[in-house]
Amino acid sequence: MTNEDPAPKKPAEPSGVDLARVALRAAKEQARARGDAAQQKKQARRGGLRSGARADGRDPMALGAAINRLLTERGWETPAAVGGVMGRWPQIVGEDVAKHCEPEKYDEDERVLVVRCDSTAWATNLRLLAPTLVARLNEDLGHGAVKMIKVNGPAGPARRYGPLRAPGSTGPGDTYG
Repeated sequence: MTNEDPAPKKPAEPSGVDLARVALRAAKEQARARGDAAQQKKQARRGGLRSGARADGRDPMALGAAINRLLTERGWETPAAVGGVMGRWPQIVGEDVAKHCEPEKYDEDERVLVVRCDSTAWATNLRLLAPTLVARLNEDLGHGAVKMIKVNGPAGPARRYGPLRAPGSTGPGDTYG
C-alpha cells in the first residue's frame, strides 16, 4: 500500500432530477417576479401603491415626528435649540434686559451668540453678565453649545449722501459700541 493520493474525483454530473429541481426553482422565481410586476401595475392604475393594514415606510408621519427626524438627519439639533432660546429670550435673561438687548444670530462653527443692545450702557451691562448668561444657556442647551456671547452696541444712523454733506466726511462722531 502506498500513501499516494488517488486521482482527484470529478464532481458528479447533475442528474436528471437535479436539473429538474434547478429548472423548477428558476421558473418559480421568474413567475414570482412577473406576478409582482403585474400587481404593481394594477395598483398604479388604481391610484398608487397603498400600504395596507400594517405600518409601512410609505405611511404618513406626524408633523412633529417628521421635523424631529429631519433635524436629526441633518444635524440641526443645536441650531434649532438655539433658535428656541432666541424665542424664549425674555424668560432666560429677564424682562428688563430683554427690552434693551436682543439676540441677532448664532454662529454654529464658533458657537458664538451675537446680541445687539439699544444703548452702550446696556451693552456694557450685558458684557458684565455674559459669563453668567453663557453658563445659563449651556445648562439649557447642553454643555458647550455656547462658548461666548458677542455684545454689539447700537448701530449708528444711516449715512446720508447729498449736496449738504462735506466731501470726505466720516459721519457722526458718536462713540457707539
